Order: sequence, then structure tokens, then C-alpha cells
Amino acid sequence: MSTVLSVHVPRDQRKGMVNNQMETRGFRFAHVFPVDATQEQVFEEVAAPVIDSCLAGYNGTIFAYGQTGSGKTYTMSGGDSWEERGLIPRVFTRLFESLAQRSQETTFSVYASYLEIYKENGYDLLDRAHAETPFERWNKISLFEDQHSNLHLKNLSIHTCSSEEQAIDLLMTGNFIRQVAATPMNQASSRSHCIFTLAIEGHNHMANVITTSKLHLVDLAGSERIYKASVNEKAAASMRTEAKYINRSLTYLEQVIIALHEKASGSRAHVPYRNSMMTSILRDSLGGNCRTVMIANLSTDLSNEEETISTARFALRCQKLVNQLFKNERLDADICI
Repeated sequence: MSTVLSVHVPRDQRKGMVNNQMETRGFRFAHVFPVDATQEQVFEEVAAPVIDSCLAGYNGTIFAYGQTGSGKTYTMSGGDSWEERGLIPRVFTRLFESLAQRSQETTFSVYASYLEIYKENGYDLLDRAHAETPFERWNKISLFEDQHSNLHLKNLSIHTCSSEEQAIDLLMTGNFIRQVAATPMNQASSRSHCIFTLAIEGHNHMANVITTSKLHLVDLAGSERIYKASVNEKAAASMRTEAKYINRSLTYLEQVIIALHEKASGSRAHVPYRNSMMTSILRDSLGGNCRTVMIANLSTDLSNEEETISTARFALRCQKLVNQLFKNERLDADICI
């Protein structure tokens, strides 16, 4: 089942009486939410099936993509009230409710990490020392692969979560530390990519089987056009630097999507995951063993028509990707000995 999104852009009279500007464009997606959709409706449609898959031993990723001010952080983290809480806190609720129901047959352990990528450098948002330390002195996260091509992140802390309250506390701690800066389009705009990861390990005592899975919850930084800004030269220079890194990483993300399409058709062998930290970390989410859902946040303002259409086109390309899923399970080695 799919839904068609129609983007209507009236012809610009300044281009003359005769122009071939297309007024209406149609995009077919798995689901299109109306502007008055509730956070609960988005969660049930988008996130609930992914959580069920993770509990069964399959990896999952949910990420929001779109221009600055289109509502990505609101969708993922939520607003000021409990009713407006976003996907991430609702994931916590559903996850720990489900774990409690399954506790008789399986023992679960949940671990959390919160990573920020700002100007192509990674930082740990759950390092409480960062709240009192100048940003320039934060420890940077480094990536390296082992001989089995498994990715490891140095200086990223892992925290045990045994309840919804603990998970929410970690999220709030990370959001407080997160690097934000005011921009002309959104006074609370996030100028970094953030990945909140839950690692779930389940031990089925009846079958002596251990299942593992990871759930990435990703809030991508939004891009914006500097010419729309009305700021002083110093602020504009800072924005240009941030925008350069953000747009570059989003471009690398798009290049990976294109490369995966070409690889599927047999016309390409190499996928440039290593071009950026974000695509390196999300390698399995984009083209591997993972159930991945993308939320494309779109602006309905006519002045943002170019960004809206660009986001919709990118979402179409992402929708065509097909990942190969398999359950992450193994026999309990202690029982087999």
C-alpha cells in the first residue's frame, strides 16, 4: 500500500507568459502524514514495527531527513509537553513495556549511547563532563575497523538502561549537552547529526539462544540556503562553515544511496561509506542487515519549494533500496561447553 504526495507550485509570472514550469509533481511513498498528524500516529506507523523487529533479533534504523525548520527534531525528540513527545521517548515506552511482557521466557539487557557529529567530528553526548567543559576540549570519537570489518568507536561511552526512566534521563542529558546554534530559519536549529543507539541483548533460557540487535534513532542536521539569511558578516561566516560540513555529509549520504542503486543493478561494485563519519556508522542501516525507515520532513511554505521537492526526490531514491535482513542469534556458548 502506498500514498501519493502532490506538491503544487503555481507558475511564476515573472518567467513570462510562455514557460514550461511544472505546476504539480507527484511522489508515491509508503505513507504520507497530513500536517495535523499526531505524534502517536507517526509512532504507530513508523516506529512500532521496527521495535518489534529489534526484539526478534533484527537491526533497525529510523532517521529523519529534511531542511532546517521542517520538524525533524520535533518528530524525533518531541515538543515541550508529554503529549508532544517524539519517536525516541515513545520508543522507550514501547520497548520496556514489551520487555516486561517477555521477561518470563527471555532475559533482556539494554545499552544506550548518544553520538553527535558536528563538523565531521564525533562527540559523546553522554559524557557528563562535557556539560562543564568548553567544546574545544571535548574528546573526539575515532573510528576503526577490526580484521572482520566490524566498526568500533573509541571514546564513545555505553550506558546500561534497565527502565524507561533511565533511558529518558540519558536522552535529556544528551539533548542538554548537544551543540546547537541559532539560525535565521530556526532559532533552535540543530547544527549537528545525532544518533541515539539502543543495543538489545536477549537470552532465551528455554532454547539457550542469545539474540542481539541495534536500533539507531537518527536526527540529521538540516540544510539551508545562506542567501535566505539576514545576519551580520561574522554570524554568516560561522553559518557558512557549519552549512559546508552539513551539506557535504548529506551529499555523501546521497552518493551512498546512488551507489547502492548502481550496485544492485550490477553497474558498480564500490560503495563510498568511508567518505564521512555518518555513512560509516550507518553502513549496515543503508545497505546491510537492517530494517531502515526514513521520515522525510517537508515544509509547506511556498518559499521552500526547491528544498521540499529535493527532499521528496531523495526520499524516493531511499525508498527503492532493499536491505538483506537476517536474525542476529547464536547458541549460548556457556551451555554448549
